[in-house]
Amino acid sequence: MQSFADLLADAVRQNGPLCVGIDPRWESLPISFQQKFAHAPAEAFTHFGRKVLELCAPNSGIVKFQAAFFELFGPAGMQSMQTLIQDARERGYFVILDAKRGDIASTATAYAQAAFGSTWNADALTVNPYLGADAIEPFIQEARKAEPQRGLFVLVRTSNPGGGLFQNLKNETGPLYRHVADAVASWNEGAIGECGYGDVGAVVGATNPHELRELREAMPRVWFLVPGYGAQGGTAEDARAAMRPDGLGAIVNSSRGMTFPFQPEDAQWEARIQHAAQKAQAELRGE
Repeated sequence: MQSFADLLADAVRQNGPLCVGIDPRWESLPISFQQKFAHAPAEAFTHFGRKVLELCAPNSGIVKFQAAFFELFGPAGMQSMQTLIQDARERGYFVILDAKRGDIASTATAYAQAAFGSTWNADALTVNPYLGADAIEPFIQEARKAEPQRGLFVLVRTSNPGGGLFQNLKNETGPLYRHVADAVASWNEGAIGECGYGDVGAVVGATNPHELRELREAMPRVWFLVPGYGAQGGTAEDARAAMRPDGLGAIVNSSRGMTFPFQPEDAQWEARIQHAAQKAQAELRGE
Protein backbone atom coordinates (compact mmCIF):
# COMPACT_ATOMS: atom_id res chain seq x y z
CA MET A 1 0.00 0.00 0.00
CA GLN A 2 1.41 3.38 -1.01
CA SER A 3 2.17 5.71 1.89
CA PHE A 4 0.32 8.97 2.53
CA ALA A 5 3.49 10.97 1.87
CA ASP A 6 4.03 9.31 -1.50
CA LEU A 7 0.39 9.80 -2.53
CA LEU A 8 0.78 13.51 -1.79
CA ALA A 9 4.10 13.59 -3.64
CA ASP A 10 2.40 12.08 -6.70
CA ALA A 11 -0.28 14.78 -6.60
CA VAL A 12 2.37 17.52 -6.48
CA ARG A 13 4.44 15.96 -9.26
CA GLN A 14 1.41 15.68 -11.51
CA ASN A 15 -0.26 19.04 -10.86
CA GLY A 16 2.14 21.21 -8.88
CA PRO A 17 2.01 22.53 -5.30
CA LEU A 18 -1.08 24.75 -5.55
CA CYS A 19 -3.83 23.87 -3.07
CA VAL A 20 -7.22 25.36 -3.88
CA GLY A 21 -9.06 26.45 -0.76
CA ILE A 22 -12.84 26.13 -0.91
CA ASP A 23 -14.22 28.67 1.59
CA PRO A 24 -17.74 29.42 0.34
CA ARG A 25 -19.07 32.81 1.40
CA TRP A 26 -22.64 33.66 0.41
CA GLU A 27 -22.05 37.37 -0.06
CA SER A 28 -19.08 36.72 -2.40
CA LEU A 29 -20.82 34.30 -4.77
CA PRO A 30 -21.64 35.46 -8.31
CA ILE A 31 -24.82 37.50 -8.26
CA SER A 32 -26.50 34.94 -10.53
CA PHE A 33 -26.04 32.28 -7.83
CA GLN A 34 -27.33 34.59 -5.11
CA GLN A 35 -30.46 35.24 -7.14
CA LYS A 36 -31.09 31.65 -8.22
CA PHE A 37 -30.42 30.06 -4.82
CA ALA A 38 -31.69 32.80 -2.53
CA HIS A 39 -33.62 30.24 -0.46
CA ALA A 40 -31.09 27.41 -0.72
CA PRO A 41 -27.59 28.79 -0.06
CA ALA A 42 -26.05 25.37 0.59
CA GLU A 43 -27.21 24.24 -2.85
CA ALA A 44 -25.46 27.30 -4.29
CA PHE A 45 -22.25 26.21 -2.55
CA THR A 46 -22.50 22.79 -4.17
CA HIS A 47 -22.93 24.12 -7.69
CA PHE A 48 -20.34 26.86 -7.27
CA GLY A 49 -17.84 24.52 -5.63
CA ARG A 50 -18.15 22.03 -8.47
CA LYS A 51 -17.43 24.79 -10.96
CA VAL A 52 -14.35 25.89 -9.01
CA LEU A 53 -13.05 22.31 -8.98
CA GLU A 54 -13.61 22.05 -12.71
CA LEU A 55 -11.95 25.39 -13.51
CA CYS A 56 -8.89 24.79 -11.30
CA ALA A 57 -8.30 21.14 -12.24
CA PRO A 58 -5.75 21.86 -15.00
CA ASN A 59 -3.57 23.74 -12.51
CA SER A 60 -4.09 21.98 -9.19
CA GLY A 61 -4.53 18.47 -7.85
CA ILE A 62 -5.06 19.42 -4.20
CA VAL A 63 -8.11 20.99 -2.58
CA LYS A 64 -8.78 22.10 1.00
CA PHE A 65 -12.33 22.43 2.34
CA GLN A 66 -12.82 24.85 5.24
CA ALA A 67 -15.49 23.10 7.31
CA ALA A 68 -16.68 26.22 9.15
CA PHE A 69 -18.25 27.84 6.09
CA PHE A 70 -20.29 24.72 5.42
CA GLU A 71 -21.23 24.14 9.07
CA LEU A 72 -22.62 27.68 9.16
CA PHE A 73 -25.55 26.48 7.03
CA GLY A 74 -26.36 23.45 9.15
CA PRO A 75 -27.15 19.96 7.82
CA ALA A 76 -27.64 21.24 4.28
CA GLY A 77 -24.22 22.87 4.39
CA MET A 78 -22.58 19.71 5.68
CA GLN A 79 -24.29 17.71 2.93
CA SER A 80 -22.87 20.19 0.44
CA MET A 81 -19.34 19.65 1.75
CA GLN A 82 -19.76 15.88 1.66
CA THR A 83 -20.98 16.08 -1.95
CA LEU A 84 -18.09 18.31 -2.97
CA ILE A 85 -15.50 16.10 -1.29
CA GLN A 86 -16.86 13.11 -3.19
CA ASP A 87 -16.83 15.12 -6.41
CA ALA A 88 -13.25 16.26 -5.79
CA ARG A 89 -12.08 12.70 -5.20
CA GLU A 90 -13.79 11.53 -8.39
CA ARG A 91 -11.90 14.26 -10.26
CA GLY A 92 -8.63 12.98 -8.80
CA TYR A 93 -8.02 15.72 -6.26
CA PHE A 94 -6.10 15.08 -3.05
CA VAL A 95 -8.53 16.28 -0.34
CA ILE A 96 -7.69 18.12 2.89
CA LEU A 97 -10.41 18.70 5.50
CA ASP A 98 -9.56 21.91 7.34
CA ALA A 99 -11.38 21.52 10.65
CA LYS A 100 -8.49 22.04 13.11
CA ARG A 101 -9.66 19.26 15.40
CA GLY A 102 -8.16 18.74 18.84
CA ASP A 103 -9.33 16.54 21.69
CA ILE A 104 -8.31 13.48 23.69
CA ALA A 105 -9.01 9.76 23.91
CA SER A 106 -12.27 8.47 22.40
CA THR A 107 -13.34 11.95 21.28
CA ALA A 108 -10.20 12.38 19.19
CA THR A 109 -10.69 8.90 17.76
CA ALA A 110 -14.25 9.77 16.76
CA TYR A 111 -13.10 12.98 15.06
CA ALA A 112 -10.46 11.02 13.16
CA GLN A 113 -12.85 8.26 12.13
CA ALA A 114 -15.28 10.86 10.82
CA ALA A 115 -12.53 12.61 8.85
CA PHE A 116 -10.99 9.50 7.31
CA GLY A 117 -14.00 7.20 7.15
CA SER A 118 -17.13 7.28 5.04
CA THR A 119 -18.46 10.50 6.62
CA TRP A 120 -15.88 12.80 5.01
CA ASN A 121 -13.35 10.47 3.36
CA ALA A 122 -10.60 13.11 3.41
CA ASP A 123 -6.98 12.33 2.64
CA ALA A 124 -5.73 14.66 5.37
CA LEU A 125 -7.03 16.59 8.37
CA THR A 126 -5.75 19.73 10.11
CA VAL A 127 -5.33 19.31 13.86
CA ASN A 128 -4.53 21.54 16.82
CA PRO A 129 -1.70 20.26 19.11
CA TYR A 130 -2.51 22.46 22.11
CA LEU A 131 -3.77 19.51 24.22
CA GLY A 132 -0.50 17.59 23.82
CA ALA A 133 0.67 14.22 22.55
CA ASP A 134 -2.31 12.19 23.82
CA ALA A 135 -4.56 14.44 21.73
CA ILE A 136 -2.54 13.77 18.56
CA GLU A 137 -1.90 10.04 18.93
CA PRO A 138 -5.50 8.90 18.16
CA PHE A 139 -5.43 10.90 14.94
CA ILE A 140 -2.10 9.36 13.93
CA GLN A 141 -3.34 5.84 14.72
CA GLU A 142 -6.52 6.23 12.70
CA ALA A 143 -4.68 7.83 9.78
CA ARG A 144 -2.11 5.04 9.58
CA LYS A 145 -4.57 2.17 9.70
CA ALA A 146 -6.87 3.63 7.03
CA GLU A 147 -6.75 2.27 3.49
CA PRO A 148 -5.39 4.14 1.67
CA GLN A 149 -3.30 5.75 4.36
CA ARG A 150 -4.25 9.24 5.49
CA GLY A 151 -2.28 12.05 7.09
CA LEU A 152 -2.34 15.10 9.33
CA PHE A 153 -1.28 18.72 9.19
CA VAL A 154 -0.52 20.04 12.68
CA LEU A 155 -0.69 23.77 13.43
CA VAL A 156 2.88 24.93 14.07
CA ARG A 157 3.29 28.57 13.00
CA THR A 158 0.12 30.04 11.60
CA SER A 159 -0.30 32.87 9.10
CA ASN A 160 -2.70 35.11 11.04
CA PRO A 161 -1.36 38.41 12.45
CA GLY A 162 -2.09 37.42 16.04
CA GLY A 163 -0.51 33.99 15.80
CA GLY A 164 2.58 35.04 17.73
CA LEU A 165 0.63 35.82 20.90
CA PHE A 166 1.19 32.27 22.12
CA GLN A 167 3.29 30.69 19.37
CA ASN A 168 6.23 33.06 19.99
CA LEU A 169 6.29 32.67 23.77
CA LYS A 170 9.79 31.63 24.83
CA ASN A 171 11.46 29.61 27.52
CA GLU A 172 15.16 28.90 27.93
CA THR A 173 15.24 26.63 24.86
CA GLY A 174 13.25 28.70 22.38
CA PRO A 175 9.75 29.77 21.30
CA LEU A 176 6.69 27.58 21.65
CA TYR A 177 6.35 26.99 17.90
CA ARG A 178 9.81 25.37 17.87
CA HIS A 179 8.73 22.94 20.59
CA VAL A 180 5.67 22.05 18.53
CA ALA A 181 7.89 21.64 15.46
CA ASP A 182 10.17 19.23 17.32
CA ALA A 183 7.16 17.17 18.38
CA VAL A 184 5.77 17.08 14.84
CA ALA A 185 9.14 15.93 13.51
CA SER A 186 9.21 13.10 16.05
CA TRP A 187 5.60 12.00 15.31
CA ASN A 188 6.41 12.08 11.62
CA GLU A 189 9.31 9.63 11.90
CA GLY A 190 7.10 6.57 12.06
CA ALA A 191 6.06 6.66 8.42
CA ILE A 192 8.64 8.12 6.04
CA GLY A 193 7.75 7.41 2.42
CA GLU A 194 9.98 6.90 -0.59
CA CYS A 195 9.70 10.64 -1.32
CA GLY A 196 11.58 11.37 1.92
CA TYR A 197 8.66 12.83 3.85
CA GLY A 198 6.27 11.42 6.43
CA ASP A 199 2.57 11.43 7.24
CA VAL A 200 2.43 14.07 9.99
CA GLY A 201 2.74 17.44 8.31
CA ALA A 202 2.96 20.98 9.63
CA VAL A 203 0.94 24.11 8.97
CA VAL A 204 3.47 26.93 8.55
CA GLY A 205 2.40 30.29 7.14
CA ALA A 206 4.01 32.11 4.24
CA THR A 207 3.46 35.43 6.02
CA ASN A 208 6.47 34.77 8.28
CA PRO A 209 9.15 33.88 5.69
CA HIS A 210 12.07 33.92 8.12
CA GLU A 211 10.32 31.45 10.40
CA LEU A 212 9.23 29.38 7.39
CA ARG A 213 12.88 28.91 6.40
CA GLU A 214 13.87 28.23 10.01
CA LEU A 215 11.20 25.56 10.37
CA ARG A 216 12.06 23.90 7.07
CA GLU A 217 15.59 23.45 8.37
CA ALA A 218 14.26 22.11 11.68
CA MET A 219 11.80 19.67 10.02
CA PRO A 220 13.54 18.41 6.87
CA ARG A 221 11.27 15.37 6.46
CA VAL A 222 7.91 16.99 7.21
CA TRP A 223 5.36 18.01 4.57
CA PHE A 224 4.31 21.65 4.96
CA LEU A 225 0.84 23.04 4.33
CA VAL A 226 1.54 26.72 3.69
CA PRO A 227 -1.36 29.20 4.09
CA GLY A 228 -1.00 32.96 3.74
CA TYR A 229 -0.02 33.06 0.07
CA GLY A 230 -1.83 35.67 -1.99
CA ALA A 231 -4.64 37.52 -0.23
CA GLN A 232 -2.87 37.43 3.16
CA GLY A 233 0.36 38.89 1.76
CA GLY A 234 2.69 35.90 1.44
CA THR A 235 4.56 35.68 -1.87
CA ALA A 236 5.37 32.71 -4.07
CA GLU A 237 9.05 33.26 -3.35
CA ASP A 238 8.33 33.04 0.37
CA ALA A 239 6.37 29.81 -0.09
CA ARG A 240 8.99 28.18 -2.31
CA ALA A 241 11.45 28.38 0.58
CA ALA A 242 9.60 25.39 2.04
CA MET A 243 10.25 23.23 -1.04
CA ARG A 244 13.14 21.08 -2.15
CA PRO A 245 14.74 21.83 -5.52
CA ASP A 246 12.53 19.11 -7.05
CA GLY A 247 9.40 20.99 -5.93
CA LEU A 248 8.36 18.56 -3.20
CA GLY A 249 7.93 19.27 0.48
CA ALA A 250 5.19 21.90 0.56
CA ILE A 251 1.71 22.52 -0.73
CA VAL A 252 0.63 26.15 -0.86
CA ASN A 253 -2.96 27.08 -0.15
CA SER A 254 -4.86 29.94 -1.72
CA SER A 255 -8.52 30.30 -0.75
CA ARG A 256 -9.90 33.76 -1.50
CA GLY A 257 -7.41 34.15 -4.32
CA MET A 258 -8.73 31.04 -6.08
CA THR A 259 -12.39 31.02 -5.09
CA PHE A 260 -13.25 34.71 -5.29
CA PRO A 261 -10.86 36.63 -7.58
CA PHE A 262 -13.86 38.62 -8.82
CA GLN A 263 -16.71 40.85 -7.70
CA PRO A 264 -20.20 39.26 -7.47
CA GLU A 265 -21.42 41.37 -10.42
CA ASP A 266 -18.55 40.25 -12.70
CA ALA A 267 -19.99 38.22 -15.58
CA GLN A 268 -16.49 36.91 -16.38
CA TRP A 269 -16.01 35.22 -13.02
CA GLU A 270 -15.20 31.81 -14.50
CA ALA A 271 -12.37 33.27 -16.57
CA ARG A 272 -11.10 35.10 -13.47
CA ILE A 273 -10.85 31.82 -11.54
CA GLN A 274 -9.08 30.07 -14.41
CA HIS A 275 -6.60 32.91 -14.75
CA ALA A 276 -5.97 33.03 -10.98
CA ALA A 277 -5.18 29.31 -10.89
CA GLN A 278 -2.89 29.53 -13.93
CA LYS A 279 -1.05 32.53 -12.47
CA ALA A 280 -0.63 30.99 -9.03
CA GLN A 281 0.65 27.71 -10.43
CA ALA A 282 3.20 29.49 -12.62
CA GLU A 283 4.39 31.64 -9.69
CA LEU A 284 4.73 28.69 -7.34
CA ARG A 285 6.70 26.74 -9.93
CA GLY A 286 8.96 29.73 -10.50
CA GLU A 287 7.98 30.06 -14.15
